[in-house]
Amino acid sequence: MHMDDAFLDVRNHGFARVAVVVPPSRLGDPRENARLHLESLRVAYERGAQYAVCPELGLTGYSVGDLFFQEVLLHGALAALAELASATADWDLLFSVGLPLAVDGSLYNCAVTVYRGRPVAVAPKSYPPNYREFYELRWFQPAANAVVQQVSLLGQIVPFGNDILVKPAAIPGFALHTDICEDIWVPIPPGTIAALSGATVLANLSASNITVGKSGYRRQLVASSSAKNVAAQLYGAAGPGESTADLAWDGQGLIADRGDIIAETPRFALGGSSIVADIDLKALATDRLRQGSWGQNAAQFGRPMREVILQEDAGARRETASYRVLRREVERHPYAPRDPQRLDERCAEVFNILSVALAGRIASLPEESRKAVIGISGGRDSTLALLVAAHAFDTLKIPRSRIFGVTMPGLGTSERTHDAACRLVGLLGATLRDIPVTTLSETMFDAIGHDPGKEDRTFENVQAWARKFVEFAVASEEGGIDLGTSDLSELALGWTTYGGDHMSHYGVNAGVPKTLVSLLIDWSSTTVFTQEPAVAETLREVLAIPVSPELRRLSPEGEIVQLSEDTVGPYELHDFFLYYFSRFGFGPRRIARLALHAFDGQYELAEIKRWLGVFITRFFANQFKRDCLPDSPKVGSGGALSPRGDWRMPSDAYLL
Repeated sequence: MHMDDAFLDVRNHGFARVAVVVPPSRLGDPRENARLHLESLRVAYERGAQYAVCPELGLTGYSVGDLFFQEVLLHGALAALAELASATADWDLLFSVGLPLAVDGSLYNCAVTVYRGRPVAVAPKSYPPNYREFYELRWFQPAANAVVQQVSLLGQIVPFGNDILVKPAAIPGFALHTDICEDIWVPIPPGTIAALSGATVLANLSASNITVGKSGYRRQLVASSSAKNVAAQLYGAAGPGESTADLAWDGQGLIADRGDIIAETPRFALGGSSIVADIDLKALATDRLRQGSWGQNAAQFGRPMREVILQEDAGARRETASYRVLRREVERHPYAPRDPQRLDERCAEVFNILSVALAGRIASLPEESRKAVIGISGGRDSTLALLVAAHAFDTLKIPRSRIFGVTMPGLGTSERTHDAACRLVGLLGATLRDIPVTTLSETMFDAIGHDPGKEDRTFENVQAWARKFVEFAVASEEGGIDLGTSDLSELALGWTTYGGDHMSHYGVNAGVPKTLVSLLIDWSSTTVFTQEPAVAETLREVLAIPVSPELRRLSPEGEIVQLSEDTVGPYELHDFFLYYFSRFGFGPRRIARLALHAFDGQYELAEIKRWLGVFITRFFANQFKRDCLPDSPKVGSGGALSPRGDWRMPSDAYLL
C-alpha cells in the first residue's frame, strides 16, 4: 500500500467525478448558448469531470414560448449542438444538454447525451407539465407519443426514448439515465424505473422557475430520489438569462449520493455556476447488493432497457493530478457528524434510544426486580451507562436509589477515577456500593499459582472477572439485573475480557462507538442533567480522565500508565475502519484511501496502514466474544455487532 498515483487516484477506488453545469444563457440565441455551455463545460472538464449535466432546453432557453415553432430557432439549436459536439470531440467527457428536437413530425423537449463529438442518446421528456405557469403541451409531445426508437442526429443514428442507459466502459458501475424536469416530480419518475432496471446515475435536466420554499423542496426531492433509488441523482435548473416577464430563476444545481446532498451550486449567480463532486459507485453497488428488498422490487418493476456501451481506448484515459484529491466530504467520525446541529440531533436520538430501550427492559421485569446494578469505574463507558439508567428510571418514575453503582477498586485503580465514580453515583442519587476486588484477585492469583508481580493477561483478566463476579453477586443479592458497559468499538476490537466486562444481563452501550460515548456524556450534561450542575461538573472531570481499563499498577506517582489507545490504536481511526468495514464491506485498500482523505494529514498512510492491520486482525480474532453478547439495542444505521442482528460470522473464519 504505497503512496503512489494508482493508490491516490480516486477512480481506482470506485468513484466517478460528475458535474452539474448551469451556464448563463441568452434567450433565443443558440449560437451564444453553445459558447456559454462550452465555457462552463470546460471548467468542469478541467476539474476532472467525467460526466456533466446542463439545464433543460439550455441551447435555446426554456422560456422562449411560441418561438419553439420557429424554423430558424430549431435549426439554430441543431447547429449549436453540432458546434458543441465538435468542440468537445477530443475530451473524454460525457455530457447531456437540452434542446427542442423535431422528430417524425412532432416536437419534443429533449436531453441529448454527447460523447467524443457525437450524440449517443436522446431522451424526450416523459411528462411535459401543463398547469399553473407551465404550458409545455402547447409545444411539446410527451415521450409516450413517440412512434420511433431512433433518430438521425448530426449524421448519426441515435437511440431515442426514455428507456436508454449509457454505460462508459471506462467507468465501471456507471450507468446513466437522463430525464427532464417534471419527470422527477411525478409519483413514479422514469428515473426510478431506470434505477430498478440498472441505472446508477440519474440526471435531471431542469428549468424550474424559483418561488418561495421551492429550493428546499428540490433538495428534499433530489435527496429522496437518490436515497430510495440507491443511486446518484444530479439536478440542474435554469439560471440567469431566462425570461423574467412572469417568472424568476435561481439556477440551483444539486448532486446527491444515496440520500445525501454532497454538492450544491450557489443560487442566483448571474455569471452562471457549476459544481463537481465524486460519487461513490462502489458503495452504491454494495448497498443494492445488501438490500434484499431492492432486488425484489427491481424484479417486479424493472424493465428491459436499451444500453449504449461507450468503448474507450485505454491509452486515452486522462491522467491528471486532480484525481489524487477526492472531491467530496468524508466524515472522519462517521458516527458523530461534525455539524453542530446534526451532532446535537444525533446525540438526542442515541441517548433516547438507549434510555427508552433500557426502560422497556426494566418495565418488563417483575416490580420487585426493577433494579439495576452497574460497575462504575470513573471511566466514560460506565458513566454513560449510569446516565442512561438514571434517565430511564426517571422516565419510569422509579427512584434512582434502585440503581446500584458498584465501585470496585483494583490493583490499577487511581484515586482520581475512584473518587469521580463515587461522587457521580452519590450526586445522581443512586445507591453506592464500594467493594474492592484486590483481595479477591490476590486470592485467585494464589489459587492458580500466578505471580502477582507479573502484569500479564492473567493479571488483567482475573481482576476483570472478579469485578463481574461482584456485579452479578450484588445483582443476585438485590434482585436486580446487571447492566453491561462495553461499547461498540471495544467489541469490534475484542478489547474486553471474555466473561468479564462484556457479559451482563443487558448491555447498554453495545451499539455506541467510542467516538460517540464522550460526546453523549458531554451532551447529556448540558441537556438531560441541566438542573444538576454538580453532576455536570463531575462529568467534565470524567471526560478529562484518559481512557484506560486500569488493570495495570499505577506509576510511583499514582498516575495511570495503561492507556487503551497505546495498545490498540486511536479509537477515531478504529471507528472509521469499523463503519466502512461493517457497513459496506470495503477492503483494506479502499478503507485506507478514504481514511487518508478524511483525516487529511492528521495520520500518515503508514500509520493508517498499521492500525488498520491491527483492526482487521483483532476483529477476526475476537468474533467468539461477540457470539455471546447480551441483549442490547442497535443504535445507528452503520450497524451493530449482535450475532442475532446485523453481524453474523463464524468465529473460526480465516482472516481475509
